[in-house]
Amino acid sequence: MSSEPVSLNRILPGYIEAPGKATVKLSADVVDIKEKGGEFSDLFSEMISSVNDLQLDSSEIQSAFLSGDPVELHQVMIKAEEAGVAMDLLLEIRNKLVDAYKEIMRMPV
Repeated sequence: MSSEPVSLNRILPGYIEAPGKATVKLSADVVDIKEKGGEFSDLFSEMISSVNDLQLDSSEIQSAFLSGDPVELHQVMIKAEEAGVAMDLLLEIRNKLVDAYKEIMRMPV
């Protein structure tokens, strides 16, 4: 278990702007997906697996804390909050996608 903070780039690889810059630097994962002819579904499934990994890390550190292993409470809280924020972000992205789909379906042909 590592204690380094989770960056948003782990959740949304390649789509985070650097502070003070207008350009977006693509991570190696996104470049690999684009070079292989990947689709949005590949990127979205990667985001889901990243959020799942965060949830599993949080669950693992909580179990370790409850079993009496030498884990600090602040580490448990940080992991839980990271997992919660990542899940909230993923749900908001899903909601926006569903809204966009509904809007497209309402368009006259």
